[in-house]
Amino acid sequence: MAVLNFGSLNIDHVYHVDHVVRPGETLAGRGYRVFAGGKGANQSAALALAGAPVAHAGRVGRDGRWLVDGLSALGVDVAHVVVDEEEPTGHAVIQVEEESGENAIVLFPGCNQRIAPDQVRTCLSSLDIGDILLLQNEINGISEILSEAAGRGLRACLNPAPYGPEVADYPLDRVDLLIVNRTEAVGLCGDPAVAEEAEVGQLLAGVRSRVPEQTEILLTLGAGGAVLDGPAGRLCSPALSAGAAVDTTGAGDTFIGYFLAARLAGAGDETCLRRAAAAASLCVTRPGARDAIPRRDEVDCFLGGGTP
Repeated sequence: MAVLNFGSLNIDHVYHVDHVVRPGETLAGRGYRVFAGGKGANQSAALALAGAPVAHAGRVGRDGRWLVDGLSALGVDVAHVVVDEEEPTGHAVIQVEEESGENAIVLFPGCNQRIAPDQVRTCLSSLDIGDILLLQNEINGISEILSEAAGRGLRACLNPAPYGPEVADYPLDRVDLLIVNRTEAVGLCGDPAVAEEAEVGQLLAGVRSRVPEQTEILLTLGAGGAVLDGPAGRLCSPALSAGAAVDTTGAGDTFIGYFLAARLAGAGDETCLRRAAAAASLCVTRPGARDAIPRRDEVDCFLGGGTP
């Protein structure tokens, strides 16, 4: 079984600031760095670093060839990444608060929004029945990709991030594993009475009303851990701490990659959640997104009680 991640590739411009800039305010940054990013590429990197066989499909401009080379160096199959000669690579402007590590992001999609139907058909034709298709919400054509995947007997995992109102119109009945955080869960609920501070049970009930009974829901809660809800029941897993948070940018993508990698390796759900939590906890102690994702041996060491 293999994973095809059809997702974004971005160039991240990261500014370290005292606080996220307010409307009308001009704020001097304390530091600036450029990182490889994009939720899609981050999740492919996490899968590869966790030891899973993963191919990435997507689109970059000529200015983004180095992003593709970076994924390839990690062991990701990049044969399905197209270089667009007309549109620039997607990029993000990220503000990271010095003290808390929290972030605010402005995203320019670039050629992530130029996925063509023929590219979709070509990429998905390379998979076998039962293989896993992973999607986020930073490329166009999500509905069409999900429909094509269902027709080919693929198992679809969707992380609808960043959340937008279009997600409610996606064919969620064709999603086998839906991965959401509090913000995405609230958006899918579509109920103004449900806020991000709602109890986990209320959030899950709201999301569950939008997807079939057989669809698994993985709700990530940051420092609150994660909950896996599906036909086999509900499993809660705590967060882990590897030290003070420096940058939370890639934590969710790291969690997803390590969770899926553990599943591919045949681990039980409790182990999958624990490995994902360990990887995410290590990620937030480092700056950047893709560059902060830990290697499998680092996660093993941390879970074994050592220092990576």
